[in-house]
Amino acid sequence: MTATIRAIGTAVPETTLDQGSVRELFSAQPGLGRLGSRLVPAAFDASAVDHRHTVLDELDTSRAGGAFRDDDGTLRSPTTGARNDRYRELAPPLFVAAARDAVERAGVAPSAVTHLVTVSCTGFTQPGPDIDIVERLGLPAGVFRHHVGFMGCCAAFPALRIAAAFVDADPDAVALVVCAELCTLHVRASDDPDQIVANSVFGDGAAAVVVASGGAGLRLDGFATAVVPEGASEMAWNIGDEGFEMVLSTAVPKLVGKHVPDAVAPLVQPGSEPADVPVWAVHPGGRAILDRTQEALGLPDTAMASSRRVLREHGNMSSATVLFVLRDAVDAGLEDGSAVVALAFGPGLTVESARLTAVRTEASPPVDPERVPVATAGAA
Repeated sequence: MTATIRAIGTAVPETTLDQGSVRELFSAQPGLGRLGSRLVPAAFDASAVDHRHTVLDELDTSRAGGAFRDDDGTLRSPTTGARNDRYRELAPPLFVAAARDAVERAGVAPSAVTHLVTVSCTGFTQPGPDIDIVERLGLPAGVFRHHVGFMGCCAAFPALRIAAAFVDADPDAVALVVCAELCTLHVRASDDPDQIVANSVFGDGAAAVVVASGGAGLRLDGFATAVVPEGASEMAWNIGDEGFEMVLSTAVPKLVGKHVPDAVAPLVQPGSEPADVPVWAVHPGGRAILDRTQEALGLPDTAMASSRRVLREHGNMSSATVLFVLRDAVDAGLEDGSAVVALAFGPGLTVESARLTAVRTEASPPVDPERVPVATAGAA
């Protein structure tokens, strides 16, 4: 496999939420029961999140109220249709911003992109954000488009596998993968422990990668998928009448700790230990999940530094988050030939993972930035 992530772009909404302020907002909601009154501050304080980003300005208590919050601070609970209307309005700019950042960082002209893979599980709309990316960035009208929808936090991995398959089949292919999630569209005041945990960790953001054959970047060496059937009821993502409903039980970290060693074993070199891999880009689904993963794999703190930093600065942005972690690891500095294992957890309970290698020298001619693809013209 020679498919390589040439660049990673990111984008976040303008509004930043301080974790302490959001904790007070949710703690002060009328109708919160005794259990909820105890769980809300406990969940927020244990989250290891300092701040997050949101497309909902009204969740910032220093601003005027809106559809999700009255001026007096009481949270509203819009219908799923109303929440999806906000997705239709607010998701495309994030998709476009992350895609533009990735393409510019890769030094590739939009006209060179042959395949576009979009990822999202927090809203639905057609025509979708893929059309916005094509039009706003000036991608070829015949670019191949594919969408990975409603797969949850691990969805970046099937998208990367699709991109790698395109590039390995055609060395001239240039694939653009864009993940964007507006998780805060689905917050609501609740006594339900799963919803309280979701309220305490989820944020909004988008990330994109350019995948091409060879070259400097993160070479995609292999992928692995594992499913833990006993966790099917412990992590789920469903559509309710008042937004999408996350099931994220307290059993998930324990299940992750039990099964993650076997799940990633195919990506660890024979005769090596997980700790021999210097960087682990673990999706920060929550503090406990990172703790259990680190403990189960016997990893030093340095291996998990990027995962914990992204959790602290952005929270859990679902599918986009692991790409933020990879971006952080690259920015922190990776030696040529350094191995990276990335993994994320999703409904199922599914563990998706990939092994990558940092390549700091140009291993093949760069993509011609002015090349206009012909092979995919008219592709469906």
